[in-house]
Amino acid sequence: MIISIGSDHRGLPQRRVISEAIEALGHQVDDQGSFTEEACDYPDIALKVCTEVSSGAATCGVLVCGTGIGMSIAANKISGIRAALCCDITTAKLSRQHNDANVLCLAGNHFDEIQFRAIVTAWLSTDFEGGRHLRRVEKMMALEAE
Repeated sequence: MIISIGSDHRGLPQRRVISEAIEALGHQVDDQGSFTEEACDYPDIALKVCTEVSSGAATCGVLVCGTGIGMSIAANKISGIRAALCCDITTAKLSRQHNDANVLCLAGNHFDEIQFRAIVTAWLSTDFEGGRHLRRVEKMMALEAE
């Protein structure tokens, strides 16, 4: 899989850990930046990553900002994106199993390296269950047309 990743300046150090976790699973990283500690606007990074995901250039994406909230809101404005702000392994797995999330959003200020690796690994290793959840995902995606 090709995983597009991005962060604002506050998620820069965590992207290294995320990249390592992705590569350890045998996936390819498509890094969309930011590449400096200079302040930048997280919606710009969310747009880059989510455009890669929605176009099919990337299988899924991972976004990081200080709280993960801004990235999550920005990502979910982009057609075809189901971004989930996850705070632990359980929410990461459920976002995939039940919601078929295609973008994982994380809070750069709230986790250590071990937690980042565990959440990213759980998210990438979990499949969508389909079944009754498919109907709900289809209803969510239909809201984009409203």
